[in-house]
Amino acid sequence: MSKLIDKKSENFLEKYLNAPSPTGYEQQGQKVWMDYLSSFVDQIETDYYGSAYGIINPGKDLKVVIEAHADEISWFVNYITDNGLIHVIRNGGSDHQIAPSKRVKIFTEKGDVIPGVFGWPAIHTRKSGKEQSPELDNITIDVGASSKKEVKKMGIEVGNVIIFDDEFTILNKNKYVCRALDNRMGGFMISQVARLLKENKIELPYTLYVVNSVQEEVGLYGATMATQNIQPDIAIVTDVTHDTTTPMIDPKKEGEGKLGAGPMVFSAPSIHNNLRRMIQDTADQNGIKFQRGACSRSSGTDTDAFAFSNGGVVSALISLPLRYMHTTVEMVQKEDVEAVIQLIYHSLLNIESKEQFKYFKD
Repeated sequence: MSKLIDKKSENFLEKYLNAPSPTGYEQQGQKVWMDYLSSFVDQIETDYYGSAYGIINPGKDLKVVIEAHADEISWFVNYITDNGLIHVIRNGGSDHQIAPSKRVKIFTEKGDVIPGVFGWPAIHTRKSGKEQSPELDNITIDVGASSKKEVKKMGIEVGNVIIFDDEFTILNKNKYVCRALDNRMGGFMISQVARLLKENKIELPYTLYVVNSVQEEVGLYGATMATQNIQPDIAIVTDVTHDTTTPMIDPKKEGEGKLGAGPMVFSAPSIHNNLRRMIQDTADQNGIKFQRGACSRSSGTDTDAFAFSNGGVVSALISLPLRYMHTTVEMVQKEDVEAVIQLIYHSLLNIESKEQFKYFKD
């Protein structure tokens, strides 16, 4: 097998992560992703909201999807004060508690990028004895303007989207750190599966859709559209899950997950047990270590959008352990990334028909 993560693919990862891709405005990140993927697929299609599908071996009766989501959490300009400060609302699950002192980029309708900062008062000016926490109503962005008129002159309007200004780094040689690893690491991993299929000259007995969906962070909307457009038979979804070894996370509630221990293979009502078992057997057969996880009711991922559409799509979820979710320093381990790529790749080689996953065997 080709080397899983080589220098070229790691350079792509850095470029992809650094490209802005806020929910509803994923175009720049998707263009980077499609440009890279185009060498490994037969064709690429997009829908009207920006989800992208790389198609391998088109025209077969059996249709299989491997999927991730492309969007990152962000903010919207919601109100501009008379003295030029900007109040925001969330676009996805953005964390107001990490906002103070962060640098941001504001994207105008004309395509300009305006820098700003989330301001916060000095520690010795805040109320003594009763510490104030950051809240949506007391965090504001400062773009260096002194009036609402000056802010608007810069091209900033209510509805402009905002992201944190943070870029990709590597810690201790094997820890990838960046904003929006949730879940553009997924887009990276499925692109590497497509690369391995191409480089290893694999001829699949079905059509494979490599899908990078939009708007997961606000309701699984891109995946819902994708499953209606593609009408797949089988879907393997990849997302991130919590490393629960850091402070303030209860593994009894969130489950036991750990960086370096391999991907998490989940059980949940939306996850088809026969496909899940095949994935776990594949891991055992290929010496890929993995962890087990469980979700109550919904999985909270695009798996749910696929599973309960089109009369039921045989679906499973493989998740990448991640620290510090929905912050600017999300962290994953390279060995886990490689293990997810391996597990999806080898699982695809074990798919022959939809009938092999029938709930009731004859």
